[in-house]
Amino acid sequence: MFHAVYGQPPVDLADIPEAAVQVSPLIPGSARLEDMADGTLESVTVLAPAGTLERRFVLAHALRALAPGGRLTALAPKDRGGSRLAKELVAFGCQPADEPRRHHRICRAARPPAPAGLEAAIHDGGSRHIDNLALCTQPGIFSWDRLDPGTALLMARLPALKGKGADLGCGLGLLGRAVLGSEAVTALTLIDSDRRAVEMARRNVSDTRATILWADLRAAKSLPPGLDFAVSNPPFHEGGGEDQALGITFIQRAAEALRNGGALWLVANAHLPYEAPLRDLFRTVTTVVQEGGYKVFEARK
Repeated sequence: MFHAVYGQPPVDLADIPEAAVQVSPLIPGSARLEDMADGTLESVTVLAPAGTLERRFVLAHALRALAPGGRLTALAPKDRGGSRLAKELVAFGCQPADEPRRHHRICRAARPPAPAGLEAAIHDGGSRHIDNLALCTQPGIFSWDRLDPGTALLMARLPALKGKGADLGCGLGLLGRAVLGSEAVTALTLIDSDRRAVEMARRNVSDTRATILWADLRAAKSLPPGLDFAVSNPPFHEGGGEDQALGITFIQRAAEALRNGGALWLVANAHLPYEAPLRDLFRTVTTVVQEGGYKVFEARK
């Protein structure tokens, strides 16, 4: 019997056993909650995701993996799913104690002998093929059920690239697949910090020139050096709030990995102030297009 933790709950809101196994798909190197055997966990602490399908999927797997009577602690900000936690746990057959604290709701419950509705929640939040995207995907991944308009704009403006490159924050692999449409591309590293995205990208991008990695770009030396190009639609949210430092880190990692003369093709929401860090790190920066609330840049080292 052992303990698991999903995500990184605030330390003052949840007591995590020192030996707890991390099972969040957003922390590279973590174990898969989905692979935990039925009834093997003594306790699970879950920082619950904001999306309904994703949250119910995680809660259902946590209850499945708990031994009967095992303890589940689930918490989330009130405006990001926390207000629904107690009701969702009741629907699974639990009798949760619901505590408000520091703009969060914290629910504690014992796993009932026979939880209800686990299979349906796991099915609804699991991977699937979406015909209109012609892709495998899963709730919780960025833009999991539609083509993000920023990515679409970048794809429409990309030239036929050549040499070896990288797709930073590859998501489902849509952008990478478009890049590999050029026969002059010799190798492409696709990298994302979301394990689910990486798993789906491996299904969606079967090209032998592609290498797909589960890694956090904020870690130094996460990319091969001497790249001819990089493409990216970088994230700018974390934990529900805007974090412009994420996009700036992507720009820095691209600059480190590109050879002299190599190019970064980047799309960003128009309000994000990426011009300054781009000009600090690249010899030339061109705004290729500004349209529909997005900007596409070509930055050449």
